[in-house]
Amino acid sequence: MVVPKQSYEDLRKQRLEENKRRMEELHLPQLTQALKTAHSPKPSPMKRTQPRVIGTELVQVRRSTRVAKMPAPVYKEITVYERVDLPRSKRKYSYSRRDLANRVYASDEAREYATTKAEELEANLEGDHPSFVKPMLPSHVTGGFWLGLPGYFCRKHLPKNDGTVTLIDEEGEEFPTVYLAHKIGLSGGWRGFSFSHELVDGDALVFHLIQPTVFKVYIIRCNGYEEGEKNDDSDA
Repeated sequence: MVVPKQSYEDLRKQRLEENKRRMEELHLPQLTQALKTAHSPKPSPMKRTQPRVIGTELVQVRRSTRVAKMPAPVYKEITVYERVDLPRSKRKYSYSRRDLANRVYASDEAREYATTKAEELEANLEGDHPSFVKPMLPSHVTGGFWLGLPGYFCRKHLPKNDGTVTLIDEEGEEFPTVYLAHKIGLSGGWRGFSFSHELVDGDALVFHLIQPTVFKVYIIRCNGYEEGEKNDDSDA
């Protein structure tokens, strides 16, 4: 009887089984595991970061460094009273910005009326001092508060450099203003004069130069046109 030859794969498996059995007999797997355990490095413990202790104290919430030391604002209702007109010497004027949305524009008739009356007043001024008439526009009495002066007048009669020009009203009250020679007009101080005399669009002013940098100022109100019309209607 002929025994068939074993295949290569069968022989390889047989040798693996024999080698495994011999290793187990010699306890080689246990020795290998013991050697691995003995020579393996121990892992170092992780360092835990200790959290900072903040505490339980209550602190005030700061709004900003600029107002940190200031008390918190307290809001309350206030009563607004109707304005009572006082004599000019006792009147205190508010320099708050006017509401530009509530501008009142003069009619052409009222503007022409005030300008004509101002020119008549200028013609009757005594003395040889120079003068000019300046009708008021919205930019003069609201918003920008810049009063441009006639160039020919400034070049001939006013200083060539910036300086102070004083305005004196009909009651003798003085108002210093900043005159800008290169821009030919009045800047700082003109706003105060305008507010103090409640100037509006259409009013006409007569500037009478009584000294090198001092103007006597006369005011003609444009609302005189409406008052004149009312008087004419009542007479009729």
